[in-house]
Amino acid sequence: MSNYLNRFFQEAFHSDQNAQPEVVNSFAKASDDQLAAHLGVDQYEAFQLTEAVRPAMDLKVKPVQGYRHDVYVDEESGGKVPVVMAAVSKDVLFSTFIKMIQRLGSVVDVVLESSHADSDHGHVDLYREHIDMPVLVSILYEYEDILMNDGCTGVAVLNPNTPQEIQFEEHKLLIVYGSPLEPFEFMLENNGVVERPDMKFITEAEHIHSSSEKYARRFEELRTDLGLDGNQRRESYSDSFENESQSEENWGDEGWNPDEDNTQGGLL
Repeated sequence: MSNYLNRFFQEAFHSDQNAQPEVVNSFAKASDDQLAAHLGVDQYEAFQLTEAVRPAMDLKVKPVQGYRHDVYVDEESGGKVPVVMAAVSKDVLFSTFIKMIQRLGSVVDVVLESSHADSDHGHVDLYREHIDMPVLVSILYEYEDILMNDGCTGVAVLNPNTPQEIQFEEHKLLIVYGSPLEPFEFMLENNGVVERPDMKFITEAEHIHSSSEKYARRFEELRTDLGLDGNQRRESYSDSFENESQSEENWGDEGWNPDEDNTQGGLL
């Protein structure tokens, strides 16, 4: 395994040496120079990546813009909810997300999602009910940097009365739950995001996440500004809906400089 990547694993598992798995993947065979070059690639043809995530070295799933339909199945009731999943290029990603959530209504609920390595609970969801949409949009714009570029932060906005939910998750995919889906499909198509029924997402193969201490601090600021001072939890569609994914890894994003030991992360 590259010393570059190995350092991130050691950083992440310093408190639990038994937690580190045996890593056999495309990253393990890469040299430091190869890994640094791969992490530095932020565009595949016309599709621009944020800083939050990178695909596997072997590019078994190559990032591409598009959307496809899926189904969320409630494990308890067996009920099915239609879903649209979309990978949107960085240049129109955040504006598309904002336009989508504004369709949910004037007052919504919000879930802030975290998988930062220093969390005592692993993946944590913080829930707030009844926030005015203009207030929420203003806060989200203020924290656009972390929402776009932190691979350990996600947010979901929902209207429980519809019910519909839009998730901007930590891989920076947009996931829409609940009918009607057509208005959101139109928004995607209007931004050049076409339907690709057979497309694969970056979550469905090896990939690597980016985070940092700076983003961990920004997350706490965002949490405070959203009024999420307690560990309020309430189940949403996105809590249970998961892709069949391969191993996930974290690397620090402060320039991805292997000579600077300022990273935070590890296998998720």
